[in-house]
Amino acid sequence: MDLSCKFDGIKIDNPLMPAAGPLVGDAEKMLWLEQVAGCGAIVAKTISTKDAHIPHPCIYGDKDYIMNCELWTEYTKEKWLNEFLPYYKKHSIGKPLIISVGYTKEDMEVLIPLLDKYADAFEVSTHYVGNDLNALGETVRTIRSLTKKPFYMKISAHMPDPEGFAHTIKVNGANGVVAVNSLGPSMKIDIESRNIIYGNAKGFAWTSGPYIKNIALATVYTIKNAEPSLTVIGVGGIASASDVIEFLLAGASAVQMLSAAMLRGKDLYKKIIDDLPAALTKYGFSSVEEVINTKLVNRVAYEKGDVPQLDAGKCIKCGTCSKVCPYFAIEMDGTPKFNKEKCFRCGLCVSKCPTKALKYIKAEK
Repeated sequence: MDLSCKFDGIKIDNPLMPAAGPLVGDAEKMLWLEQVAGCGAIVAKTISTKDAHIPHPCIYGDKDYIMNCELWTEYTKEKWLNEFLPYYKKHSIGKPLIISVGYTKEDMEVLIPLLDKYADAFEVSTHYVGNDLNALGETVRTIRSLTKKPFYMKISAHMPDPEGFAHTIKVNGANGVVAVNSLGPSMKIDIESRNIIYGNAKGFAWTSGPYIKNIALATVYTIKNAEPSLTVIGVGGIASASDVIEFLLAGASAVQMLSAAMLRGKDLYKKIIDDLPAALTKYGFSSVEEVINTKLVNRVAYEKGDVPQLDAGKCIKCGTCSKVCPYFAIEMDGTPKFNKEKCFRCGLCVSKCPTKALKYIKAEK
């Protein structure tokens, strides 16, 4: 099974790479992700002109999300330039290195020339650019004037106009988008102590992980449809081989993962890469490139179909469908019984059925 993919002159042997964050915070960690985890490319933790001053504790993990107020790298740019990056390059097996940088035009003027010789590409965090597309365009033009390497602007959740974001970076010289950054600000409260915990000086952290997957997918799809020539690297909620396939179908050329590995263990990278061939075969694909080149279909039906169909052999009579039905259209009489007059054909019961015993058939338009 061919797991390789390519974009902007960069070829990687599989589409999974780490996202910028604590797991890529120094050379040792990056080498582990390259050589033990087997990631297709490596992304370094975001470097800025000054090292970050980080509150402690700074990372909270729940079942499906991470809350983090860690900011960018805690190390100076000099440590990266004089220690981490030379060591990484010396011991690397040659997989592409994407260096994450932030944040302003003035920061780019300092960082890009210093880091260019180590980077196969750049990722640029725009957390502090705000919603100003003019400032964004100016930053992109500055970067383009300083490097011939591909670079990708990472879109933040607070950007209200992803199509405008995509158009602005395209016309000013960027190669693509990394979508999306963590969501926020968000907050964690400890009721017993009446304290805000895992927050910065304002009490805020940023949320990532499987919790934000559907938002990230929609952003990838929106940007790729608005500007098809842009490369999109999908990030936000990936936790399985099936998630990788979803992001590729939505328009991504490769993907990044961080939070799920922090929640479920660092060996998740290798597991996903190992699981990809079987997942591709299961869904009828012969390669990663075939997924990328497959057009995603959006079949909208406005007319009501029939009520959901029940596979009695799969039904465990748990009553979940009846409990969650917002239209009071399902009664349990041993097995679910649908009231055709009340049923709105909304599909909630189908999605909540624990054994997939219900199947909703949309009406043909």
